[in-house]
Amino acid sequence: MTLSEKQALFTVKIAQLINWADERGYRLTFGEAYRTPEQAALNAKKGSGISNSLHTQRLAVDFNLFINGQYQSDSAAYRPLGEYWETIGGAWGGRFSKPDGNHFSLEHNGVR
Repeated sequence: MTLSEKQALFTVKIAQLINWADERGYRLTFGEAYRTPEQAALNAKKGSGISNSLHTQRLAVDFNLFINGQYQSDSAAYRPLGEYWETIGGAWGGRFSKPDGNHFSLEHNGVR
């Protein structure tokens, strides 16, 4: 699968996740979707990301989650969304060694 094909698949899967969440009363807004390679390198240097972030490949998105109008910052609040995302083939940041619950990606070249 080419990168372009994988990006298109990711977009469709993200739409599925957004619809699934909306049907269950979760409200999502986009956090970071695209990240430049320069920003990824800066984040990695600060210890808040990796230099080969899937955001640079347009295969990852961070969401802001609201439940009953309240912004959720705890990774645990994202668990239902993360578990659903995994059932449709995605990788969820809540499973990372340093949990990043708002991160939803599609694995590419061994990066999640």
